[in-house]
Amino acid sequence: MAQIKVTLVNSPIGRIPAQRKTVVALGLGKLGSSVVKPDNAAVRGMVNSISHLVKVEEA
Repeated sequence: MAQIKVTLVNSPIGRIPAQRKTVVALGLGKLGSSVVKPDNAAVRGMVNSISHLVKVEEA
């Protein structure tokens, strides 16, 4: 199963509440924090909604 590594590179401070909740739902906290998630439609949709805040790599 393919996985992706999501890294928070910009702050969610000042963003709309839905974007801040998406960052938390992905398990990202501080700037520079990373999580490895399965590469599926649900996770890709979350990442696409906050693509300006995160960096995505293949894991």
